[in-house]
Amino acid sequence: MARDPLIDEVAGALHSSVRLLVQRLRQTQAVEGDLTSPETSALARLDRTGPTTAAELARLERISPQSMGATVAALEERGLVARAPDPADGRRSILSLSANGRALLQRRRSARSEHLSEALDLAFTRAEVKQLQAAAPLIERLAQNI
Repeated sequence: MARDPLIDEVAGALHSSVRLLVQRLRQTQAVEGDLTSPETSALARLDRTGPTTAAELARLERISPQSMGATVAALEERGLVARAPDPADGRRSILSLSANGRALLQRRRSARSEHLSEALDLAFTRAEVKQLQAAAPLIERLAQNI
């Protein structure tokens, strides 16, 4: 059975619009202690999932353990993640967000949200904002299913 052409049309439109949104947020975001994309992703993952090993973090982020090792080393050097011995296996370490890492992540999120709020306030009607509000959980579910 052939796929509904609407699905391919919506997939293309979402890809283009989300890519542009992310690109614009990155261009306008000037937050102290700027991070690379892998560093941001690793910090956000630790925030969402809690403390974990570097190997598990690499698996969750779908990158090589070597790449994650370099990312974690840079984050540790800046004091954004903390490393502690794994109580179940002393040969492994457990990574977690440090207070500085959590604060930086919050500042970054606040700056992005502020940019979005300003754009919504200036260029969208209340009805359009309500449509975006309804679409947000669907977009999140889509991202979780990729």
